[in-house]
Amino acid sequence: MWIHQRVPVRVLCRLRFSTSTRRHAPKQIAMEEFACDVIRNFSIIAHIDHGKSTLADRLLELTGTIKKKEIGKNEQVLDKLKVERERGITGACLSALLLPILTGIVKAQTASMVHSVNGRRHILNLIDTPGHVDFSWEVSRSLAACQGALLLVDASQGVQAQSISVFHIAQERGLKIIPVLNKIDLPAAQPERIAAQMQSTFGTDPADIIRISAKTGQGVDEVLQAIIDRIPPPTGSTEDPLKAFLFDSFYDRYRGVISLVAVQNGVLKKGDRIASYHTRKKYEVTEVGIMHPEETPATSLYPGQVGYIACNMKESSEAHIGDTLHRSGSPVDPMPGFKPAKAMVYAGIFPVESNDFPKLEESIKRLALTDRSVTVQRESSTALGQGCRLGFLGTLHMDVFRQRLEDEHDQNLIITAPTVPYKVVYKDREVFVSNPTEFPDALEVSSKVKEIQEPVVRASIIVPEEYFGDMMDLCFSHRGQDLEHRYLDAGTTGTSSSSRIILNCILPLSEIVTDFFDQLKSRSSGFASFDYEEAGYRPSDLVKMVFLLNSKPVDALALVIHRSKEDEIGRLWVKKLVKVIPRQQFEVPIQAAVGKKIIARETLKAYRADVTGGLYGGHVERKMKQLELQKEGKRRMKRMGTVEMPQEAFFEIMSTNKRS
Repeated sequence: MWIHQRVPVRVLCRLRFSTSTRRHAPKQIAMEEFACDVIRNFSIIAHIDHGKSTLADRLLELTGTIKKKEIGKNEQVLDKLKVERERGITGACLSALLLPILTGIVKAQTASMVHSVNGRRHILNLIDTPGHVDFSWEVSRSLAACQGALLLVDASQGVQAQSISVFHIAQERGLKIIPVLNKIDLPAAQPERIAAQMQSTFGTDPADIIRISAKTGQGVDEVLQAIIDRIPPPTGSTEDPLKAFLFDSFYDRYRGVISLVAVQNGVLKKGDRIASYHTRKKYEVTEVGIMHPEETPATSLYPGQVGYIACNMKESSEAHIGDTLHRSGSPVDPMPGFKPAKAMVYAGIFPVESNDFPKLEESIKRLALTDRSVTVQRESSTALGQGCRLGFLGTLHMDVFRQRLEDEHDQNLIITAPTVPYKVVYKDREVFVSNPTEFPDALEVSSKVKEIQEPVVRASIIVPEEYFGDMMDLCFSHRGQDLEHRYLDAGTTGTSSSSRIILNCILPLSEIVTDFFDQLKSRSSGFASFDYEEAGYRPSDLVKMVFLLNSKPVDALALVIHRSKEDEIGRLWVKKLVKVIPRQQFEVPIQAAVGKKIIARETLKAYRADVTGGLYGGHVERKMKQLELQKEGKRRMKRMGTVEMPQEAFFEIMSTNKRS
């Protein structure tokens, strides 16, 4: 599908050839000269668009890992997919989503740089971390392989909510934090004010903050030196049994699963027989190497080093993030693992043309091979036919997956309204429901259900003081609870700057997956930043709303909503439906119902044939008789007829992707 996006075939062939040549080049890097004391493993913590990818490029350039002219070719080495560059999402944000568009070109989840200091060669491993709230699970697995991190803050935008969240995760893991102030060359930059803000928010000493411009390269050499001087080296011994931490994986269509590992103890080399602590399965290592920044084979991997291994692992499900790999027959104590990625947003995906389902399912499976966090399950709908129900980490994750299906696999899709997993507590069991059609109706709730709970999140919003009232109103209108706030910094007198406030509250996750983020940006003129983390489940008064066409329910339009919003949402959706459903030969009532209660109704007017047009003269009763016959025919059609909602109508109503 990449060829479809205006890439000449000769370029594609050349890229394939050159990548294949690099991968199978006989020259290998001798890793034995890099002992633990010359290794530095670090990440970059930054909000979206604060310059993480640009700084990574400068570091790669300064260490000679890439040539300067290559930066212009690829713009940002760590952002290889079209969707990354369009959305400003770097690296591990998409986990293994950010994988090959071309056969054999692999997204660098890590980048190893060789740098000489005082005549001694050091190896610096940059392990990418995400910058979006949907991928907090990815943050944990990335930081687990590091000993330090660069805390990158934009000198004009200041501290953002997502940076605070990732900073606390890094601090809990005991990482050494190096504060870096970027974009000091911008006219709007306020380095002194933002440095004070970093001091009050993170407790950093202003003297320790490195001020740089990643775009021009100013001050980046100081960052490189700080990585060497401030970040502690990893520890490990070659004498101890092999112990490697698997922190990421991706899928290669020719070699199977490629695992990214951080070696803790022992030596890992080609031909070794290794085993997974989690699955107990055994494998033979067929290739080891480092990302330099492309895959570069190595002789071995030693303690403290980060690299990739290829082995006879054919299924992505076998590569468990957080797993401990050890030599077959020599088990070791496992490293602290991770909870598996838990889908928090679900949506049904259907083809616009029903006959295209096999092709759609195959495309979904191909993308899911490279993204372990997506859950896939077949589902069928009377209105939309065969489709798949997919689970995602968040709405951005869902939107990126949809865009990749459209861009890379040329799919024409209908995506149902996103939902979250609800917990239905019956008198004898608990059930998680992610599909509204499976949610218990009003009768079942009253007789069998003890309690219904919904997932909630602990949200943080950073916003200028003048928008604080709007943010409070936004949170209350989305059922926010436990609101509290504090001033993040004091505004600078005599400038256009104002104080910024951090607002914390508990929000239902279902309120976030609709239009919350759009309203947040709209009401704050784009100045607010938003972050959240899971906060468990809370009891809630939830109901299932169904929509009836001519008194028959349309399963694909079912919604789970809070009772307080049933009138508002019911009226909004029936008005949408009356605009997109084609008129019939008979009058069609469109209704929103909760249980047996009709919440809202609109009437789709019928086509009316001119049955009296051919009557000339005669008594008026002739015309009245024809009109009565027409009425009776329409009544009969209404009793017997069915209304089919065309796929185009679904596509139009779902494309708004909003419920309130």
